[in-house]
Amino acid sequence: MPVNQNFPSDKKATKETINLFVNLKTLTGKGIMFGHQDDLAYGIDWQYVPGKSDVKTITGDYPAVYGWDLAGIELALETNLDGVPFDKMKSFILEGYTKGGVITISWHLGNPLTGGNAWDTTNGAVAAVLPGGSKHDLYRGYLDRLAVFMLDVKGKNGELIPVLFRPFHELTGDWFWWGKGACSPAEFKGLWKFTVNYLRNTRKVHNLLYVYNAAFFSRKKDFLERYAGNAYADIISFDAYQCDDPRVNNDFVADVDNRLLILEQVAREKNKITALAESGYETIPYAEWWTKCLWKAIVSHNISYVLVWRNAGLIDNNHWHYYVPKKGDVSEADFKKFYKLPGTLFQKNVTKEKLYQWKL
Repeated sequence: MPVNQNFPSDKKATKETINLFVNLKTLTGKGIMFGHQDDLAYGIDWQYVPGKSDVKTITGDYPAVYGWDLAGIELALETNLDGVPFDKMKSFILEGYTKGGVITISWHLGNPLTGGNAWDTTNGAVAAVLPGGSKHDLYRGYLDRLAVFMLDVKGKNGELIPVLFRPFHELTGDWFWWGKGACSPAEFKGLWKFTVNYLRNTRKVHNLLYVYNAAFFSRKKDFLERYAGNAYADIISFDAYQCDDPRVNNDFVADVDNRLLILEQVAREKNKITALAESGYETIPYAEWWTKCLWKAIVSHNISYVLVWRNAGLIDNNHWHYYVPKKGDVSEADFKKFYKLPGTLFQKNVTKEKLYQWKL
């Protein structure tokens, strides 16, 4: 391998993890990968059907990026917060990896200070888990369970599957116990550094690319206020959802475009990969949202991927919750148009790229 090649922040990263990082950097600018949360596990009206995917139902192809979440692993539960058994998740991760797709994992871990969920913003939780804190040993136990999972996601030849790991996501928001309203920048940096160092150095987990993920920001200074340094991140990203009817207020496009401009500047300075790590428009009621909102917002930017959230179907009090259209939806035709754009990359595209192989 060339000695001047850009490598992941983990100097002991596995061969496949290094290859993925290098190939994602090369792929950036050629197209934007499309991802979907929990894609292989369930959809609007189905669960655990082999080979099924709501993305595939509409486009005939799978997403390029497969998103999962490990909330509950820290408590040794059998299923995550969305009811997906961790054993099944490992199988789905293997399936996506075997196709040549990319795996990304978030972690809505519960509040270690109170025993509440990730949305329990009781102050003091971050300070409590840092070295010397009252919940430090408990948090080490959380990381031990996470490490066991990450070291058990393996390919068919026994190699560790690389994962884009996105802990403490939406960190500039104030709705999680690690958010800006519940801890200082110094405390957050301490949390991030301890987590990465513990996984790398104590638990010897070397198949992770770390994703630094913000929510709202309007300046580079705001985005980087809690950034722990280049040695602790590989991908920089943010989350942004369409909330208003774009026919009435389409600030979403301008907002995402502006934030991506900042993100790209940071990426150039710090030599990182960029992504829109979560996005979407619940039930996609606007017929041309895919091409006139999402694509319009990202088309001029060199980001690696965009991932839309899960297709949960009917949830609380018969509320529809999904982000990839179902058959007959008003945005179905536009999603197919989005799929056919020369700049969008789905599974068939990335399979050809052989992202886990070294290319001279």
